[in-house]
Amino acid sequence: MDIAGSVALVTGSNRGIGRRFALQLLERGATKVYATARRPELVDVEGVVALPLDITDQASIEAAAAAAGDVTLLVNNAGISTTGSLLTDDLTDARREMDTHYWGNLAMIRAFAPVIERNGGGGIVNVLSALSWFVYPGSGAYAAAKAAEWNLTNAVRLELAGKGISVQGLHLGAADTDMMDGYEGPKVDPADVARAALDGVERGAAEVVVDEWSSAVKASLSQDPSAFYAQFA
Repeated sequence: MDIAGSVALVTGSNRGIGRRFALQLLERGATKVYATARRPELVDVEGVVALPLDITDQASIEAAAAAAGDVTLLVNNAGISTTGSLLTDDLTDARREMDTHYWGNLAMIRAFAPVIERNGGGGIVNVLSALSWFVYPGSGAYAAAKAAEWNLTNAVRLELAGKGISVQGLHLGAADTDMMDGYEGPKVDPADVARAALDGVERGAAEVVVDEWSSAVKASLSQDPSAFYAQFA
């Protein structure tokens, strides 16, 4: 699909990657951009339509779908990141991860796929992670939720293929955002993440892998995992 002339809705638009999506969609000629956040007053991108949205709240999702009935491109970017042990810590955070990344994004797709289809087709982007494919100590809840969202992305791509709706899975390592404050490894510019994803939308890519780290992780899946995980021992 063409970004120019599209009507997009981006979740988690108040900062980080979501904010860069909103900016670049406008720069690339989107007719309208709905920039959503739980606190829409924090959205500071000029020219967007700010909407309140909590993707873990079905009533909030339904209200957004009713308000944004002209959407042709959905960018599922909203997310959380928690740490801890899946075996010994309280499971509240693990459930929040799954409620957000799996159930929340599925609810968004279920609400907006019919909208996009009625508007003649379009696209969906799910912002995933290299952690869809691996885990490091302390990231178990986030990685499990992203892995579930990855195959959710594959599943809905098959279901929507006959409805004129493309579905992209977007994978990256660490981006230079508030969520990754304190991380000392290499970080990709969030503007580059948005740019790669939107380029992928225009060429109909099923999957976009943004950085070398994510590419290396994906390539390792065909090998014995013991060699890959030795680095965390």
